[in-house]
Amino acid sequence: MKSYTTDKIRNVAIVGHGGVGKTMLVEHMVYTAGATERIGKTTDGNTQSDHDPLEVKRKISVSASVLPIEWHDHKINLIDVPGYPDFIGDLHAVSRVVSAMIIVCEAKRDLDVGFDLAWEAAEKHGLPRCIFINKLERDNADYEGLIETLHARYGHKIVNVQIPIGHQAAFSGVLDLLNMKVYKGKDRGVEIEDIPSGYAEEAEERRVKMMDAAAEGDEELMLKYLEGETLTPEEIEHGLLLGTKEGRVVPVLLGSAESGIGVATLLDRIVGEMPSPEYRDIEVAGDAIKADPSGPFAAFVFKTTADPYVGKINYVRVVRGTLKVDDHVQNVNRDQDERIHNLFFPHGKSQEPATTVVAGDICVVAKLQDTHTGDSLCDKKKQVTFPPIEFPAPIYRVAVKPATKADEDKLGGAMEKLLVEDPTLHFVRDMEIHQDILQGMGDIHLDTAIEKLKQRFGVTVTIEEAKVPYRETVRAVGSAQGKFKRQTGGNGQYGDCWLRLEPAARGTGFFFVSEVVGGAIPKNFIPAVEKGVRETLPKGFLAGYPVVDVKAVVYDGSYHDVDSSEMAFKRAGSIAFRNAAAGANPVILEPIMNVEVDVPDDHVGDVVGDLNTRRAHLQGMEPVAPGQTTVNAAVPMATIMRYALDLRSITKGRGRFRAAISHYGELPHNEAEHLIKAYEAARVADEDH
Repeated sequence: MKSYTTDKIRNVAIVGHGGVGKTMLVEHMVYTAGATERIGKTTDGNTQSDHDPLEVKRKISVSASVLPIEWHDHKINLIDVPGYPDFIGDLHAVSRVVSAMIIVCEAKRDLDVGFDLAWEAAEKHGLPRCIFINKLERDNADYEGLIETLHARYGHKIVNVQIPIGHQAAFSGVLDLLNMKVYKGKDRGVEIEDIPSGYAEEAEERRVKMMDAAAEGDEELMLKYLEGETLTPEEIEHGLLLGTKEGRVVPVLLGSAESGIGVATLLDRIVGEMPSPEYRDIEVAGDAIKADPSGPFAAFVFKTTADPYVGKINYVRVVRGTLKVDDHVQNVNRDQDERIHNLFFPHGKSQEPATTVVAGDICVVAKLQDTHTGDSLCDKKKQVTFPPIEFPAPIYRVAVKPATKADEDKLGGAMEKLLVEDPTLHFVRDMEIHQDILQGMGDIHLDTAIEKLKQRFGVTVTIEEAKVPYRETVRAVGSAQGKFKRQTGGNGQYGDCWLRLEPAARGTGFFFVSEVVGGAIPKNFIPAVEKGVRETLPKGFLAGYPVVDVKAVVYDGSYHDVDSSEMAFKRAGSIAFRNAAAGANPVILEPIMNVEVDVPDDHVGDVVGDLNTRRAHLQGMEPVAPGQTTVNAAVPMATIMRYALDLRSITKGRGRFRAAISHYGELPHNEAEHLIKAYEAARVADEDH
């Protein structure tokens, strides 16, 4: 691929709901541009962008893929972004480095949640966008219904720039309102025809609306247009470019990703009406970073992959300056000097060696020492730190258990590499519940991560239900004796103490106090009593959960001049603690979560009803956007372990939630009884074993 100047580069994300045909659209775009000699099929797992074995197996995109093509003396970096919400992290990352989005949707009246997520990302990052209506050849295609929905939701922003020729099975081409020509055929075999007589009136009517939108943002065009002159195709395209760049215009294009109809005109529009990186300055600490190839180098790492053989591979968008092989750059996030040994242009699963990468372009750098997703690389003398990517917090968790001892030894290292590749994955060794917890965006996300562990790193794990970190405490004052006495052939063991347990304020932890007077227990044995109590805390006294918010007071006891020892008093302290707890009204505490659920208004009733079945305490509702409400509730953790999946089902994927531990509350008696019985049964089984 030849070199291109910044003004000839287009960085475009292909986004939308899972299953709308993004990958097939990219496949036809790559083929139409002559970058490949075949068209793969998602059903066969042989497309250019879905090359990972997991993508081939699942027949869905699980990771963003960069595919550069050449079209009319321009370079277009196409980025195929996964559409399933489980892999939304890539949408957030890619939004930081592209200059425009193509939002793909099916020709049906209702918009999918993936469309909404893509639109929100474009709005958040101020990205120009166009809509590509796909699957017009389907029997149930409803083009007019979708256009009505788009106009109802987004108003005059939606600008039709094409008309479909034929309906459903008869769909055969697109009427382009810019050139007033019909484009039939597909991919490289496009035929250009005049407008059929039956479409002339509609075409003229919609072209007028398109010219209105094109002239609105340019004073010269507006004057010419108001004077009754007809705008040239070049002037219309210029006006649409300005309107798209400023967010006033969202062009709507049409086609079929399955057959390739409309792909060539889509590529024309990307070159003509989607802005180059020159149009998009990046704000950093009040300064506008311009895409100037001659300026001091600055770049942003938006994606990192972990290859078991090659090592880390960083995907980099050059924001300013020019990057060359053997350059030394500064990683400002880690205060690390990095040398560029291996520089490539990505091509899906393959790579093309590069020597120079100019501002605005996207490249791959291999084998950097300590560079990760979200890091900033720059000239050491002119340092720039770009804002980090705002990845969503994990919403679904499972426990993973190594299948063998060898898997256990390798798990930590393999998981570390996965976390580098996917910042929306979290992994913690929870010492309180004695489980390894893997957190992510959904069940498919975590299943994919577990498959990666096995395929890439040879680590096999099984999934268990993540435990709830219950705790235990007391609600009343209780006192009891703890005596440990053992006589052997020589010196015996003797320790005797009296312990009083008192409730402490919630969240304050554990306190130990000595009120022993008169030497009933020698001072040197008091710490042993405390140690015996503290060592018993993690084991609990009801169902094996850690004890919290308790004050233990040792106030009396006895000792033997010869047989007493630290070990004996430690055992006595443990016995006294358990005996006293039995009379102090012990209870189990459960974690209570603050949950905020963002939900469309027409699903509020369903969400509230479902929360009520989860022992939730509703704390209020408030409108946050037109048609959108946030429901606030305090909900026991135990009841929302699968809430990410359940909410997706209840709201057809449109509901989102955030949850954080608020406090610990008392577990209802009937729920506590289940835990206690299960604990006793497991303990008896262990003793029998």
